[in-house]
Amino acid sequence: MNIFDVYPLLDLEPVKAEGNYIFCSNGKKYLDFYGGHAVISIGHSNPHYISKISEQLNNIGFYSNSVQNPLQAELAQKLGALSGYEDYQLFLCNSGAEAIENALKMASFHTGKSKVIAFNKAFHGRTTSALSVTDNDKYTAPINESNNAIFLEINDLEAFKQEISKGDTCAVLLEGIQGIGGIRLFEDSFLQEVESLCEKHNVVFICDEIQSGYGRTGAFFAHQHAGITPDIITVAKGMGNGFPVAGTILSPNFEAVHGQLGSTFGGNQLACAAATAVLEIIEEEQLIDNAAIHGNALFKKLNTLPRIMEVRGKGLMIGLEFPFPIKELRQQLINQEQVVTGVASNPNVLRLLPPLTITKAEIDHLFTALQNVLTQHVYQ
Repeated sequence: MNIFDVYPLLDLEPVKAEGNYIFCSNGKKYLDFYGGHAVISIGHSNPHYISKISEQLNNIGFYSNSVQNPLQAELAQKLGALSGYEDYQLFLCNSGAEAIENALKMASFHTGKSKVIAFNKAFHGRTTSALSVTDNDKYTAPINESNNAIFLEINDLEAFKQEISKGDTCAVLLEGIQGIGGIRLFEDSFLQEVESLCEKHNVVFICDEIQSGYGRTGAFFAHQHAGITPDIITVAKGMGNGFPVAGTILSPNFEAVHGQLGSTFGGNQLACAAATAVLEIIEEEQLIDNAAIHGNALFKKLNTLPRIMEVRGKGLMIGLEFPFPIKELRQQLINQEQVVTGVASNPNVLRLLPPLTITKAEIDHLFTALQNVLTQHVYQ
């Protein structure tokens, strides 16, 4: 049997990872400014993380949600305390797409409606409902198409007011910061108006923090920079530092009904141990502050580089837009400078999503690497 070849692969084969570096089969180590799609939040091979998972595996790794599992409550309490959402409720699943599916389902249950306002260049996952609110034809098969989603341009308040005032909207769904869309930011004032209008029209406000959450932007959730409080928040990626775990966080206004949601593997004992360890390390090592401090310093340095049209983002979620496709530049960073970075749906945008444990010396390394490739190579 062969692997179904759907992934465009980098010429890298990681065999080990430690801290903010990956070590490959070619004998070289690479600075990780990609974090495997923003997944690596606490760095690779953190000793406490490994210990917590190993200890749990020695006891019980998995049993279904048909039995009591106090580790889920421990995780929920820790997440509530660190995020500021102590009175919210947590439903655990395995991936960001599932978290979105559950958020949309709960919004529809709650309102009795099905129309969703989403935004251009959005990405919310690859399952059917998630794809119906994802604005990228490349991912959508005919079976995923739906008439339930309306896509608006980000920060177009007049268009948003007109659409939500029709009275047929179930939910508004947006990313704390658009990731795959090219690190595109919603204005604080726009988010505040969205929150207000959702409350006025009895529409569920869902914030997708799958990529932008868990401290990446210098706040626990990106939407907190705007001082807003969504009804539902989705989390994944940095939640498990590579272990498959995700969650749908719901306000107290949502009543749990037995059988309404479910997951065989969601919230299993091993997943809870991994996710709790991540939160403990984020708190102990003050990684949210680290993301804010080093992210701001990096942002300022990047703005001094040549040929960059715009630097966008917050904390350690940064996009660099160039006047040319970045595919060759990204490859030069790997081959010449041994630095791994990310891409976006916009071929001219380079994404920087390092672990939150990144250091000043490693930021300087990245900056020098970018300087080198931009001055030594011609891109067009």
